[in-house]
Amino acid sequence: MIRIRFTRDRGGMLSGFYVRGHAQFAESGKDIVCAAVSSAVYMAANTVTEVLGLSPEISECDGKLSLSLSEKEVSAARTVLEGLRLHLRALCEQYPDYITMD
Repeated sequence: MIRIRFTRDRGGMLSGFYVRGHAQFAESGKDIVCAAVSSAVYMAANTVTEVLGLSPEISECDGKLSLSLSEKEVSAARTVLEGLRLHLRALCEQYPDYITMD
């Protein structure tokens, strides 16, 4: 199962995310659920770093990816993280046995 958790700053704005696990929807290389989540998460991380030019703390290791923005960066990345959250929520609804989001 893929587990997704978003973090918020003291003001309640999204400040990052943590994604871990594997969907086990299909064999490796054919798992459309893993591919959909991975694609969305990497697009968001790349947009934050390469398009917006921010420098969040990013950690990637063995099926886990986390991104954490500083307080100064949160407002600049707000729409990217909100869009990611909405997209992943839709995937959770479509594949509830394979993705969970806190």
